[in-house]
Amino acid sequence: MSDRVSVLRTQLPAYNTITTKYEAELRQTAKRMTAPGKGLLAADESIGSCSKRFDPIGLENTEPNRQKYRALMLEAEGFEKYISGVILHDETVFQKATNGQTFPEYLTSKGVYPGIKTDLGLHDLEEGAPGEQMTEGLDGYIKRAQKYYKAGCRFCKWRNVYKIQNGTVSESAVRFNAETLARYAILSQKAGLVPIVEPEVMIDGTHDIDTCQRVSQHVWAEVAAALQRHGVIWEGCLLKPNMVVPGAESGKKATAEEVARYTVTTLARTMPPALVGVTFLSGGLSEVQASEYLNAINNVDIPRPWKLTFSYARGLQSSALKAWGGKDSGIPAGRRAFLHRAKMNSNAQLGKYNRAEDDKESQSLYVKGNSY
Repeated sequence: MSDRVSVLRTQLPAYNTITTKYEAELRQTAKRMTAPGKGLLAADESIGSCSKRFDPIGLENTEPNRQKYRALMLEAEGFEKYISGVILHDETVFQKATNGQTFPEYLTSKGVYPGIKTDLGLHDLEEGAPGEQMTEGLDGYIKRAQKYYKAGCRFCKWRNVYKIQNGTVSESAVRFNAETLARYAILSQKAGLVPIVEPEVMIDGTHDIDTCQRVSQHVWAEVAAALQRHGVIWEGCLLKPNMVVPGAESGKKATAEEVARYTVTTLARTMPPALVGVTFLSGGLSEVQASEYLNAINNVDIPRPWKLTFSYARGLQSSALKAWGGKDSGIPAGRRAFLHRAKMNSNAQLGKYNRAEDDKESQSLYVKGNSY
C-alpha cells in the first residue's frame, strides 16, 4: 500500500463501526415495530402539554388524571392488533396500569414495545435565525438511556424542529440539529434502544408544498449524512418525519395523492433502503387527513423499500379525549373512538383505508408552534 493511500484511508470517516451487544435485538425490534398493519401511539406529551389536552374538557392536570388519560388508550381491549409500540413520557414509564403492573410491563405483556421520549425539550438556537430552536438532553444521556432500558423500554424518540421562514431554514440550524439527532441515535443504540429520529419540518407558515419539499429534502439529507458519519445501524433505526404538505397558514391545499408523491419522492432522494421504517408524525393534520395521506403514501407508484407507517399523537387521541371527557362514565366511548382511529390508520398502513368507513369529520388539529 502506498503512503498516499494509507494517509487517505486514515483521514476517511470510519463508517458503520458501531459495535454493541444489542445489535441483533435492535434489528429485531425495529422490524417488529413496523409489522404490517401496525404503527405507533405517541403518548409522550409533557406534563405541561397535558394541560392543553385537558383544559378543553375541564379536567385538572394532576398526576392521577394523567395516569387515567394514558390508561384510557393503553388499556383499550384489542389495541395491540393495530399498535406495535407506544412512546411514553418519563412519568408514565413509572406509573402503573390498573392491574398493578408498570405501563412498560403491561405493554410488554400485550406484545407491544414500550418506548420513551428522551429529549428534554426545545430551546432557542442562538447560532440560528430568530425563532429557530434546538433540543437539549445529551448531557448524561447514556445513563438515562440505560435507566429506561432497565425499566423495560426498547426504543426511544428525539424531536428536532425546523421552522420555515422566508422560504428557508438557516444552514446553522440544519447542521446543528442533524448532528444532535445523530449523536442521540448512536448513544441510544449503544444503550440497547432503537432510536426514532424525528426531524420535523413544521407545518407552521405560509409556504407552498414545493418549498416544504425543498426544505425537507435538505434537512433529511443532512440528517442521513450525520447518521452515516456516526456509524448508526440503519437496520436498527427508524425515522419520524413530517409529511410534505403546504404551510398551514398558506391557504393552499394539496390532494392526498400530491402529498404522497412529494413525500415519497423526498424520502427516495435522501434515505437509504437499509432504513427499516418511516413512522410519520401527524403534525397538525386532521385525524382524517392523517389517515388519507398515509393511505396514499402506501399506494403511490414510487419504489418504497421502507415500511411506511404512523406514529401519531393527536391523530390517534383527539377524538378519544373528547369522547372520554375526563369522566369514568366516558371511558367506553373514549376507547371506542381510539380503537376506531387505530383501525383506520392500520388500514392506511396497508394501503386499504376507505373514507366511506370512517365516520369522523375532517377537523383541523393545527396548533401554531406546537410542543410536546
